[in-house]
Amino acid sequence: MHFARVLRHAGLPIGTDRVQLALQALQVAGIERRDDFHDVLLACLVDRLEHRPLFDQAFELFWRDPDIAGRMMALLLPQVQAQAGLLQQRENRRLSAALYPAAATAPPPAAPPEQAEFDMAFSFSEREHLRKADFDTMTADEWLRAKQMLRQMKPLFARLPTRRLQRSNRPVRIDWRASLQAMARGGGELWTLRWQRRRLRPAPVVLLADISGSMSRYSRMLLHFAHALNRGDAPVHSFVFGTRLTHTTRLLRQRDPDLAVAQVVDAVNDWSGGTRITACLHEFNRLWARRVLSSRATVLLITDGLEHGDTGALAFEMERLHKSCRQLVWLNPLLRFDAFEPKAAGIRAMLPQVDRFVAAHNLASLEQLAQLLTEPDTARWN
Repeated sequence: MHFARVLRHAGLPIGTDRVQLALQALQVAGIERRDDFHDVLLACLVDRLEHRPLFDQAFELFWRDPDIAGRMMALLLPQVQAQAGLLQQRENRRLSAALYPAAATAPPPAAPPEQAEFDMAFSFSEREHLRKADFDTMTADEWLRAKQMLRQMKPLFARLPTRRLQRSNRPVRIDWRASLQAMARGGGELWTLRWQRRRLRPAPVVLLADISGSMSRYSRMLLHFAHALNRGDAPVHSFVFGTRLTHTTRLLRQRDPDLAVAQVVDAVNDWSGGTRITACLHEFNRLWARRVLSSRATVLLITDGLEHGDTGALAFEMERLHKSCRQLVWLNPLLRFDAFEPKAAGIRAMLPQVDRFVAAHNLASLEQLAQLLTEPDTARWN
């Protein structure tokens, strides 16, 4: 029962019926072998494949600790101070809060009124500092808080008109069929006209993220941003590239953002390696452009543009990519420098084919990017 409570606090949908089913199954299977015990609980408590990694971590941590009785008391008595530092796994922090709720929910010590005012001001300034802090210079604690702020971001997408029509309450365009049907029902007299308008659908988004050595820190945070975009109602396709192109859309559909990004890192063999922008864009244009791109799609290209070799082919691939989508937005962390100038040959070759050239090095820039995605039309960047 306590193990089921831990899983429930960690976010798994486990009701009392599953606990009763597990108790009945254990009476038949027994608890002599650890692997049988694990499989019985897995079959009775988990019904979705994406919840299995979290269940396996909780099972190893819960049944490995010799102080199970003390941990059960911590679940029942919130005032008991549990040792949250015992949790060494960093894959899922919700599991840490579920195993040691006393440490997570313990109230802070009382402070004098003067100190309380100072703490509130400090927390506000700290939040502002975190929004403007560079991803590459963040500490581990700031990194965790930045990801938490990123999860709270609500993705919104531009609504574009389609060729299909739908009914409308406002006088936009006369719906003659509906008007004639209303006339027939009213005995041949036309009392009110029926109206219709074009149906609006969110613009799809395609993410191309550079994961080379100079971009890995930014790409990891932008993958969290891509995971947040998946919570919206628009289709989102994501790719990462270094020396080769990797499709990561299915991996980022995992509900837990930490597990989703960890799966992407494990699936990619060239993380923090070299970069071949021209070859990867050529592969995308040849194999994936017709599958995921349309005249309504927005492409988010995340790279510093530092390409070696011939830039003529790079300019051709960028032009081909730009003609296949509605708008091409280039996210470049080098724009964090005030004295940035497009002097590199790769940047000069890519820049003429870009609609927007924006920074992507802190939370404030990602908030501006989320606001940019809500705009139905975009002017070309000069």
